Amino acid sequence: MELRPIISSLRHHALTAALLTLQVALTCAIVCNVAFMVIRRVDDISIPSGIAENELSVIRSDGTDTKQNPQALHQADLAALRAIPGVRSVAAVSYALPLNRQDSYGLVCTTATLSLHSKACKISTFYDGTPHLVDTLGLQLVAGRDFLPDEYTADDRPSAAIISRALADRLFPGQNALGRMIYMGRGPDALHVVGIVATLLRPGLHGPGGSQLSLITSHLPDSNSEAYVLRSAPADRARVLDAATKALFASDPTRIIEPKYVRTYTQIRAAYFQRDTTMIGLFIASALGLLFVTALGIAGLANFWVQQRRRSIGIRRAVGATRRDILRYFQTENLLIVTTGVVLGMALAITLNLQLMKHYELPRLPLWYLPIGALALEALGQAAVLLPARRAARVTPVEAIRGP
Repeated sequence: MELRPIISSLRHHALTAALLTLQVALTCAIVCNVAFMVIRRVDDISIPSGIAENELSVIRSDGTDTKQNPQALHQADLAALRAIPGVRSVAAVSYALPLNRQDSYGLVCTTATLSLHSKACKISTFYDGTPHLVDTLGLQLVAGRDFLPDEYTADDRPSAAIISRALADRLFPGQNALGRMIYMGRGPDALHVVGIVATLLRPGLHGPGGSQLSLITSHLPDSNSEAYVLRSAPADRARVLDAATKALFASDPTRIIEPKYVRTYTQIRAAYFQRDTTMIGLFIASALGLLFVTALGIAGLANFWVQQRRRSIGIRRAVGATRRDILRYFQTENLLIVTTGVVLGMALAITLNLQLMKHYELPRLPLWYLPIGALALEALGQAAVLLPARRAARVTPVEAIRGP
């Protein structure tokens, strides 16, 4: 099909075509960047924590008797919790868990000199807990072992540590971290690295490369206000939490257990990413709404042009144009408008991304988003124009000539 009559027709409707082209360009720019932000947030909320999330329940207990011996209290509580049917393992921790925002962090160095500006030091989260914490959390030991019973201590001078693989790679790049000594901000004494776990996420995300810098020390929780982590079958978690609450109150009726701190780990993760999940929903809704409005604009303009060109369509049919020719005419016309729009839209998408990088620290938009966005809009344009084009193809020569 010759493009000359199509281009000539668009020149006669330059303003309308230009407005539709601009609408397509803006849609392309916005949708490409929105898709990029949605995928980034989906990656964030899908980040692996390294623990057996769907098997864990957490209950926080705050003691009111300051004269209680914390270690004796923990042993009594743990014994009561282990006796609950369905509980595979249980441990006490000092609040901090992946994605629960209760972060305890500081410098971890390979030398006794602790300095924030030293290449030998990294900022890491410190976890601690009672024996069997590694098994309770479901952590995957990729090297070394768990703590031995005589390595646990209640004072602030633990002697052993289990570190994440990410922290091992950052502290000892290209070397084996197992058996090495590290130093942390709690004191000048060195910790012996006895184990390495594949992944252990921090209580909060800290950007690329920093969210998995964490370690577990052999320090025992030393407060009568701690959190208990219980591991059970996923289907048993609600029952286990209810039974655990009753067991802890039976052990010490004076303790305080707030309902908001009696949760499955799935709920903890959902609460951490609640804002991200909401933003994903808003982004998707806005992108779909914009695409819908653009499709309506394309279909509406095509319908308007079909009504305006009924006589010319009839004349073309009379001189030999087939229905396929008429259909192809409107599809080609739409293709020209949308293609011009997406070319402008790709340039606008890059410009918009540069502004987002400048003001909101968003990463650079990968260029492969642009052709995907362009193809999506081309397909949308062809789908939107299909019904009006088929209506135009059904116009008969006699109907068009006799029509108003």
